[in-house]
Amino acid sequence: MASSTAATMLKASPVKSDWVKGQSLLLRRQPSSVSAIRSHVAPSSLTVRAASAYADELVKTAKTIASPGHGIMAMDESNATCGKRLASIGLENTEANRQAYRTLLVSAPGLGQYISGAILFEETLYQSTTDGKKMVDVLVEQNIVPGIKVDKGLVPLVGSNDESWCQGLDGLASRTAAYYEQGARFAKWRTVVSIPNGPSALAVKEAAWGLARYAAISQDSGLVPIVEPEILLDGEHGIDRTYEVAEKVWAEVFFYLAQNNVMFEGILLKPSMVTPGAEATDRATPEQVASYTLKLLRNRIPPAVPGIMFLSGGQSELEATLNLNAMNQAPNPWHVSFSYARALQNTCLKTWGGREENVKAAQDVLLARAKANSLAQLGKYTGEGESEEAKEGMFVKGYTY
Repeated sequence: MASSTAATMLKASPVKSDWVKGQSLLLRRQPSSVSAIRSHVAPSSLTVRAASAYADELVKTAKTIASPGHGIMAMDESNATCGKRLASIGLENTEANRQAYRTLLVSAPGLGQYISGAILFEETLYQSTTDGKKMVDVLVEQNIVPGIKVDKGLVPLVGSNDESWCQGLDGLASRTAAYYEQGARFAKWRTVVSIPNGPSALAVKEAAWGLARYAAISQDSGLVPIVEPEILLDGEHGIDRTYEVAEKVWAEVFFYLAQNNVMFEGILLKPSMVTPGAEATDRATPEQVASYTLKLLRNRIPPAVPGIMFLSGGQSELEATLNLNAMNQAPNPWHVSFSYARALQNTCLKTWGGREENVKAAQDVLLARAKANSLAQLGKYTGEGESEEAKEGMFVKGYTY
């Protein structure tokens, strides 16, 4: 069972001075003194690293989420995207319907046996269930750490090859502080890289820098940042091309994380698995995906990082679980797990269909999917008893949240 520390994380925040809170890390030097500093001080001594008042809590939160047999349930779709999901089962996109579906998810009995964290949309963080209990409280009662999506979505990146960048840094310090007070203990920021569109050096640098600034600001507010540069499945490229791009992206990401003094022990990663493009003719087996992906992790991710929580990115429920299981057939330096949305909820949503009498059946499906991925995190998933729905691919070209 996940550590009961999820509940204790909602205690009062550490005391920080008004000046320190929300400030970026600045090395202030007078121009006239630069030459003197260079003459008498070794360059390494100029490094400035702020001691986060939340450092111990960040490490504890990250380790709680990255606990054996557990992963993250991503339920942070924007209201517009949630509306598309509801429309697929014939429901109108209203707050009441979104509330009903989210209530179904967070209140599934025993969900905390397999899920250690849940990423919420802002509406959900402040929302109550249909029974009047705060969504955050329901999660904490199940030993599930509440998280929050903090980015403001993708917009066109001017000067690039039809690529995008992720907005949301403006006002982020005040938002993350408010989210912490509301009960969130980790955050998510999703940016994307497109292989068919390059990716250009500009797009990769923008993605990496934005993630690093977000991560530093989140840690300063007590939230463990999930670092997510999603390499989109779109394209006809092979698995080697995906690997090549992923190596460059993650090198850039960790370079800027270090420049921004982000504490690696207090972050979680949410990468794409290394797979061929969704429209490629040559498909990869789970063993090939595991081999390429683990090689990438070994070459780019420091062991100090507690958890690698893979996104499914449009894979079928079954495919995402098989690939995760293949990556856990031998010990890894990190907790290698999942942060799935559609790959946990697709069959659950269809089973529910918006009908009250189907809630229990839908929750049972969700629990079965969560248990399958829990077993995959432990390397013990067999694939027995899977439904046809679990084999359905969910790739959507140009998918947006």
